[in-house]
Amino acid sequence: MLVIRPIVEGDYEALYNCAVESGHGFTSLPVDEALLRSRIERAQEAFGKSTVAQPGEEGYLFVMEDTRTGDIVGVSGIEAAVGLSNAFYHYHLGKVVHHSPKHNIYNALQTLTLCNDYTGVSELCTLFLREPYRKGRNGRVLSKFRLLFMAQFKERFAKQVIAEMRGVSDDDGRSPFWAWLEKHFFTMDFPSADYLTGVGEKTFIAELMPRFPIYVNMLGEAAQEVIGKVHGDTLPALKLLQSEGFRYRGYVDIFDAGPTVEAEISQLRSVRDSRLLKVQIGQPEVSETVLICNTRVADFRACQADVNCCGDNVILTQKQADALQVSVGDQVRLVAL
Repeated sequence: MLVIRPIVEGDYEALYNCAVESGHGFTSLPVDEALLRSRIERAQEAFGKSTVAQPGEEGYLFVMEDTRTGDIVGVSGIEAAVGLSNAFYHYHLGKVVHHSPKHNIYNALQTLTLCNDYTGVSELCTLFLREPYRKGRNGRVLSKFRLLFMAQFKERFAKQVIAEMRGVSDDDGRSPFWAWLEKHFFTMDFPSADYLTGVGEKTFIAELMPRFPIYVNMLGEAAQEVIGKVHGDTLPALKLLQSEGFRYRGYVDIFDAGPTVEAEISQLRSVRDSRLLKVQIGQPEVSETVLICNTRVADFRACQADVNCCGDNVILTQKQADALQVSVGDQVRLVAL
């Protein structure tokens, strides 16, 4: 069975392997021992807080474990509020109009403006599933369980949530969008810039990024074509989030121009449709496949399961109950998968 739980110190080696396998453009998993260990420590602190009055610097990091082998097969995270201590940058795709009635000229031009508009919102991040497990509903489970966590512990998160989608780059980590920025404003390749951001070294952005809006038509054709486009490997993740209610509002990553999607947490399908039911142990006669989690923070557990919902109760097998660390009468939160 694949079970999702909070990351612990003993998961470091598996987290490092995920960072290596994730490749270029995966900013939140840089191959850096100090940063990865710091993320684990920070996550343990977040899960260790019994109460949270309002979202702050907490970073929740989870792993998906194959309980049969003990292998860590994926990782997934949530940032409670971004940009509170370190600036959180985006480009916003806007429009300006150049109009001369006298000469009958009208030009509507797109611009990219550096901004910090998402400061304070929550973020879905660090989603990575290892190749052998990219089948069935595993990817969907590893992404969507975070919505159940936010539904259960809404006081820990902002009203709005975003997700940055990986933009277009080749196998060597070359981004057409960054290539244009590098040529005109930086002397630094895309993997280096992406790595520095991942390890928290962001001052170079404010120092070197163009401070005024950029006219999109001034960019090279290759750079223009990838604005708001996702990497091929990221397309399924984008479609999944869109099915939940996430929408693209013109904000893109400052390095690869990948789209950032946003939503009101309360309006997400899995949040809105999730239910709290009481556990009963038995053998479900008529089952439906659900995404299900317990209602504890430090001992959080989530998985997909075939269960039988009967009024205010849900019938779990003993194996399912053990995986979720729940007993008869405990509450669980679930939603149809």
